[in-house]
Amino acid sequence: MKIIRISMLALSLGLMSFSAIAPINALVKKEVSTTSSIVWKSESIDVGNIPQNTPKPIVFEFKNTGKTAILVTNVQGSCGCTATSYTKTPIAPGKTGTVTATYNAVNAGAFTKTVSVTTNDDTTPKILTIKGTVVAASTGTKS
Repeated sequence: MKIIRISMLALSLGLMSFSAIAPINALVKKEVSTTSSIVWKSESIDVGNIPQNTPKPIVFEFKNTGKTAILVTNVQGSCGCTATSYTKTPIAPGKTGTVTATYNAVNAGAFTKTVSVTTNDDTTPKILTIKGTVVAASTGTKS
């Protein structure tokens, strides 16, 4: 009976040691993958009221705080109403780059759009947000 208890205790301790190691390794891997060498001046920009039928460029600026050059590899707007452009040359450490989203303000009313930015620094896209209100052009004429 005593041998069974000792065997059960040893088995339990052995299993507990395996389960304690896995979460620690998972946390370390997760922490390493979330660090980035890019610091955004702003990740969300509210443009306020903009006139209807007037495209509005919104510029997001970022700085490379790492030790190697950063290259923006892809920029994608959330819809066809948002055109994008970005710094296409490598951004050296300590230097800045930009991503520009130009919102085509055709439809009146409030809007919120996103822009996904992928770089060689991180395969997970950074989501930038633009929001505001398109104000309808007045249809009346003055005499």
